[in-house]
Amino acid sequence: MRKSLSLLTAVLMFTSTQVQARNIVLTNDDGLTSNVVALYHALKEAGHDVIVSVPCTNQSGMGAALSIGRPLAPLEQSCLNDAAQAGDPGAGPMTRDDLPADDFYYVNSTPVMSLLYGLDVLGMERWGGEPDLVLSGPNEGQNVGAIILSSGTVSNAQFAAVRGLPAIALSAGANSEGADLANPVSVQVAQRAVELVTALDNKAGDGALLPRGLALNVNFPDDLAGAQWRQTQIGTYNAYAIGFSDNMAETASPTMRAMAEARGIQVPPLPGLNFEMNETSPTADQQNDESVVYRQHIAVSPMQAGYAASPAGAATVDWQLSKLLSDSAD
Repeated sequence: MRKSLSLLTAVLMFTSTQVQARNIVLTNDDGLTSNVVALYHALKEAGHDVIVSVPCTNQSGMGAALSIGRPLAPLEQSCLNDAAQAGDPGAGPMTRDDLPADDFYYVNSTPVMSLLYGLDVLGMERWGGEPDLVLSGPNEGQNVGAIILSSGTVSNAQFAAVRGLPAIALSAGANSEGADLANPVSVQVAQRAVELVTALDNKAGDGALLPRGLALNVNFPDDLAGAQWRQTQIGTYNAYAIGFSDNMAETASPTMRAMAEARGIQVPPLPGLNFEMNETSPTADQQNDESVVYRQHIAVSPMQAGYAASPAGAATVDWQLSKLLSDSAD
């Protein structure tokens, strides 16, 4: 049963519009999208200072990958939605005329690389220090269940949280995609995301927006009409059924075939990953999992930073290995 007064409920009870101007790095794993443009404008209208630093091209599924020891060469082709052109540097300001060049930047690499560019270069140049908040997304498609382990959207938030920064991963439905950077769904999602930032700001005062070592994974439903805020858990129910296939031409799911068709690709007789929406029903103890709640409401799941165990988990291991640990200490 959901607690009558959860942490999230307590935070969202305060709806004052008097917020502090916060320094925010806005990143994602999709590149220049309707979602990131809409959230940028909504945050600016709320009075925040925002730096956008995103990958040049879609980097979905790259997780926390880093380009270690490989300098970023000039672009061989244009970035998504003409954020930058072939021949431009491997990282720098976007060149579209309808974007503020001082606020929008691209990186020809992975999601976390774009986050680091925003933190270590752009943020230091503008603010002389770290931002008050890292927002990753909104992603074009929800990140719920086990798939978050490969999500660049969630990995950005996790990476920031491990560095001690307040961080939130935001994911919307696939219906928020928009090549013209003007999908109305993106505007709706942005408004609700700013609502969350405002609620956190109202409780933070002069302090941090989130406790150190805590991040949030937030998933918006496809249809935001009537959607309420719900505190959830990542849990064990998976919205997507994922599996490896040794012959995609024979085993590709309808979802995979539709995705390939939308990209003008014929599913080949080659090995690869297959996924479909999970048609099994969640069990009674999975009703508060984000993979269930996001279908109708806005699911907000607290995440610990990195892989640190809870105090209870650490105590259990200490008990299980008590003899081994005590012998090692001698």
